[in-house]
Amino acid sequence: MKITLKIWRQKNAESPGRLVAYEREGISADMSFLEMLDVLNEDLTHQGEEPVAFDHDCREGICGSCGVVIDGVAHGPERTTTCQLHMRSFADGDTITVEPWRADPFPVIKDLVVNRGAFDRIIAAGGFVSINTGAAPEAHATPVPKEDADRAFEAAACIGCGACVAACPNASAMLFTAAKITHLGALPQGQPERAARVVSMLNQQDAEGFGGCTNIGECAAVCPAGVPLEVISQLNFDLRKTLNPSGRH
Repeated sequence: MKITLKIWRQKNAESPGRLVAYEREGISADMSFLEMLDVLNEDLTHQGEEPVAFDHDCREGICGSCGVVIDGVAHGPERTTTCQLHMRSFADGDTITVEPWRADPFPVIKDLVVNRGAFDRIIAAGGFVSINTGAAPEAHATPVPKEDADRAFEAAACIGCGACVAACPNASAMLFTAAKITHLGALPQGQPERAARVVSMLNQQDAEGFGGCTNIGECAAVCPAGVPLEVISQLNFDLRKTLNPSGRH
């Protein structure tokens, strides 16, 4: 394959960025998108140029480290992670534009790498359960109805890649936050902090500068883990119940 890459290059958060074009031939359709970037970086290194910085780790679609906007879509044309996207999803002669996540709470570190520490701080604000050390119960001591377990697993699939934020016109992190709240709120172990969790995590989300949710649905459409939009409804239910426990209007 012959392709033209237009890649966002930016030295650091304070420096202005720009799209730089790179033409490459002999790209295999069986390469993953990140393998293609590896080949590009090898060429740039041999030419004495600065390689393109991008995030990656497991390259198995599990860790959530990878993530770029490809031709205006988070993770690219397939509903998967960038590391699991293959070049066969593109045509010979294509021009492909590659940019970092675009959101104020995700400042650019360099090129395609952004700082997603805001997600870590949202988790730290309430994404945990209390455990009394020295008295851990047996794994099966507390039965969990299958419906609740399935809902928890569905929400827990979130890998925190940030595609939901990148896709949302408001740069909202609501799908991410709601997935974490729904996951823990569906299990018995998550009940002690349930009321405080939704308030503290939402407050931290707002403090990080993420936009408000207007239920557009772009987040769920690009989520590589398939986290459903319904988790946001669960977050809203928990919030209303916390702020108005009597249910009176």
